[in-house]
Amino acid sequence: MKSDSAREAVLGRVRRALRDTERTPLSAVPRDYRSTRPRADLVAAFCEAVADYKATVDRAAADEVVSRIAGIARDAGARRLLVPDGAPQAWSAALGEEFELVDPGASTTALEQVDAVITTAAVGIASTGTIVLDHGPGQGRRAVTLVPDLHVCVVAESQVADDVPAALARLDPARPTTFISGPSATSDIELNRVEGVHGPRTLHVLVAPSA
Repeated sequence: MKSDSAREAVLGRVRRALRDTERTPLSAVPRDYRSTRPRADLVAAFCEAVADYKATVDRAAADEVVSRIAGIARDAGARRLLVPDGAPQAWSAALGEEFELVDPGASTTALEQVDAVITTAAVGIASTGTIVLDHGPGQGRRAVTLVPDLHVCVVAESQVADDVPAALARLDPARPTTFISGPSATSDIELNRVEGVHGPRTLHVLVAPSA
């Protein structure tokens, strides 16, 4: 075929041009062009980017986390909370005194009666304001962060990565991951924004010092 011969002619010229060139292994390509921002700058950038996605973001001292969670739930009028297995025991102990705690293994139908879910996170991405869950301890299965109307997510300062490649380097590729950028939102053909169609209408992020 004429097209095949033309293709081979072009590829032949490329091969001849590259025949005597020096080959550099990809492993030898310098990567020091990436700068590492100070931790304080990373956390500040993360908070700003999260807020840009119409989520609420607050900083909290380590000993304030539980009281802040309770205040967020109280302000939202929430009464039934879900705290996934593996979350700090102090959360359940304190929240259980004021709120009804739902079994983390509740069915999807039962989750529809849950007002808020309280989770930890795997990684936060400063450049995009994205929270990544790998559904490990304290994060629950995917359904618990999609059905309740309010998601309160606690992110440790040490969990904030600069960008997506840095975040992916911290994740186990064998685990399921959920990327969350602000509350659930979609737009119709006229660009009218509707929240809560595919997940929580309200996302509240608490950034706390590392334990």
